[in-house]
Amino acid sequence: MSHVIAQPTEDPADPLVILSDLPEPEREEFLRQYHQAVDAAHDPADYQLLQRLLHVWSVTAVAAGQPGYYEELAAARAGTSTTVPVIDVIPDWAERVAAAKDWR
Repeated sequence: MSHVIAQPTEDPADPLVILSDLPEPEREEFLRQYHQAVDAAHDPADYQLLQRLLHVWSVTAVAAGQPGYYEELAAARAGTSTTVPVIDVIPDWAERVAAAKDWR
């Protein structure tokens, strides 16, 4: 009988994972914001800010690692990027927005 040993997966919100996944130009800013959030997280009321920051940077690491990311970012900032209306991408968008407003 063979045994399968589960291998732990990396937590994408782990600061070391984020740092290793981020392109070099993003690392300094990540570390600056991370250290600031860690300092604030000493107050339990601000702990969620650290969690949110790690989530945002984990998503940023994935996005920034995609080919063409910086070119698309520059085009978006310049107002020259190709855009698609959200209702064309998510057909039930209006219903989702209405449901979110009702949920509040």
